[in-house]
Amino acid sequence: MPYLKHICTLSLSLLLVSCGVYSFTGASISKDTKTFQVNRFENNALLVEPGLEIDFRNALIELLENQTNLNNVNSNGDIVYEGEITTYRISPTTATSQNTAAQNRLTVGVKVHFTDKNDETAEFDQDFTFFVDYPASEQLIGSIRDTALEEIFERITQDIFNASLAKW
Repeated sequence: MPYLKHICTLSLSLLLVSCGVYSFTGASISKDTKTFQVNRFENNALLVEPGLEIDFRNALIELLENQTNLNNVNSNGDIVYEGEITTYRISPTTATSQNTAAQNRLTVGVKVHFTDKNDETAEFDQDFTFFVDYPASEQLIGSIRDTALEEIFERITQDIFNASLAKW
């Protein structure tokens, strides 16, 4: 009986190893892939918000570092993310009885080109967009802007991760 615990542990370990590389984040990454690279995302939106491209790049790097064991490199990455910010738009979404905006919507769109040196079939060019509504009585500055962009970047970067590494 004392060996039963060791046999169960060994069996479970072999089962997990035999199933290939598994990640609790849902990532399906080749065992040959060790590094990732996030190039600068050029801000080509009609309305340019200063620093948006840096904030987005940092959010994508942070997500990849937190959800994978890959190392961030500046060049020759096994997987590479690059692209452009295509949309930064503020628009009214609902009106009051006085025909003024009750809510505004901040929309951010990003076009991503993804390459994987170890899996050429995984390459894609895809657009990702998300938005956040906020009260029209508020200006999109300071903490309101920061909170809105944080929520948008969280969603867009997770969608990019799912499309590139989780294959969802």
